[in-house]
Amino acid sequence: MTEPTFPTAVSRRAILAGLAGTAALMALPARLLAQIAQTDPVFRHGIASGDPDASSVILWTRVTAPDAGQATPVIWELSDTPDFRTLRQSGQFTTDASRDHTVKVLARDLPAGGTFFYRFRVGDAVSPIGQARTLPKGRLDRLGIALASCSNYAFGYFNAYDAIARDPAIDFVLHTGDYIYEYGGPDGWGEKVARTLGRSHEPAHEIVSLADYRTRHAQYKTDAGSRAMHARHTMMACWDDHESANNPWTGGAQNHQPETEGDWAARRAASIQAYYEWMPIREPEQAADPDRSRAQFWRAYTFGDLAMLHTLETRHTARAEQIDYAQHASSIVDGASAERFRKDVLGAPDRPLLSAELETELEAALRQSVNAGQPWRIIGSPMVMARLHVPDVAALGILPDPRPQLAAARSSEELAKLAADPAVSLAWKGLWNLPDYTDSWSGYPWALDRFYALSQRAGAGDLVVLSGDSHSFWANSLVDGSGRPAGLEFGTAGISSPGDFIESGFSPKMSVTLDRAYAEHIPEVVWTDNMHQGYVRMEFGRGSGKASFVAVSTLLSPDYTTQVIREMPFERRNGQVRFT
Repeated sequence: MTEPTFPTAVSRRAILAGLAGTAALMALPARLLAQIAQTDPVFRHGIASGDPDASSVILWTRVTAPDAGQATPVIWELSDTPDFRTLRQSGQFTTDASRDHTVKVLARDLPAGGTFFYRFRVGDAVSPIGQARTLPKGRLDRLGIALASCSNYAFGYFNAYDAIARDPAIDFVLHTGDYIYEYGGPDGWGEKVARTLGRSHEPAHEIVSLADYRTRHAQYKTDAGSRAMHARHTMMACWDDHESANNPWTGGAQNHQPETEGDWAARRAASIQAYYEWMPIREPEQAADPDRSRAQFWRAYTFGDLAMLHTLETRHTARAEQIDYAQHASSIVDGASAERFRKDVLGAPDRPLLSAELETELEAALRQSVNAGQPWRIIGSPMVMARLHVPDVAALGILPDPRPQLAAARSSEELAKLAADPAVSLAWKGLWNLPDYTDSWSGYPWALDRFYALSQRAGAGDLVVLSGDSHSFWANSLVDGSGRPAGLEFGTAGISSPGDFIESGFSPKMSVTLDRAYAEHIPEVVWTDNMHQGYVRMEFGRGSGKASFVAVSTLLSPDYTTQVIREMPFERRNGQVRFT
């Protein structure tokens, strides 16, 4: 479907246009961003690049053609300069309804650490210009990654994406999932806000079919901040749950009802197909292992001699079903029974998150990085890895003791109503020091122990984990099951999804108090914040780095400001990573 051509001349300027950039390249963001607002309707969903290695990168767009029933030939062009005076490569890609009129080209045979400019043409229509990068080889002294997650169209403008596009410290974007959300309709999550902004989800119901997922992806790609970020930066990604449905496991999902929504396997396949069509990621045959299925979506990236990054797939290839507290609450009556629950139910063996194939590849990649002497081993995790066991917020005087209310309940209906009360639920978990969510790593201690064991076998007790999912900022100091240091974790708040405490109905003052309780009383948590939306700017040097937690001022208008609400420097010392 694609017919590339390759000019023979490779300019010295192109080879030098790597991560360090030049003064001319540094001036480009404003020029690239300015032309996003003037996009031709044929390219209303923008352009994107992603899934790079040292010699190739995916280039993506979607064509809105006058005749959707016909195949559309699309010209793509790649240049070393934004004026496209000389083309490095060009070709034609024919798209049609079978792939929802998306275009995905793998630009090959490129120099490592290169910065390139690309665009697409259909007749007289020309797309915005995008900037793409290949991974560097050899010595690298600095790397900047924007950590993003949880972008819900209904809750407001993707201003954090726009801020990432304008951030000069960013080299690549890592999106750790919840790129779209499946909810919709008058009762859909966020709909109250969406109606005030004209951002109600399309289609106007929960998405289930392939057509539904395609329509939702298309809507998200029209956001101006999204289009700006994708045009400016090359993305690496992994999915979490909402790309398919809330809290999936291999046999179903919390937000899938077979009696009304059909077969789970069919819905999951539709969500994965739409994801591959609409995201700048390699098809299995273009990836390192062409025998993988689309569901086996994990990646290994190498940034010269400085760092490796490995993403995880935790939803569709191995995950055991989540534990439901409601099925066990009546048996948890004291400390001893709570400990039995943690050990025998949550901690039961053979409750995996990662597939055996992923574990094998991850251990090999970590060992290779250690042997190569790279300073940084980065893990892209869809969920928070630190053990988030709720502190006893009742004993701390933050929330009321839930036991009198629970004891006074006279029916299962009353108990269910109390269990749905966020204050009662949180306080009950705190009484018995249980995980806040059983869908996260904290709900799979056997799987977490396996993860730490393989990293220790590889000699990598010095991980930097970058995580999403929680809608909160995190700085965590990780330890394995034996209490040995395992690395650091930085988690990002949502691009637009609200913090859990605020969204659960707690007041701003109470939400801040709960954040503080988590930081002061959960051993692995150093700092957390659920009050903001934004992203984390990760900067890695040879022996030290810094995480900057960047918050946007509003989601309700595209006019916004940013603020770094916290900086967390860290360093390597004696084979470990630690905060400084």
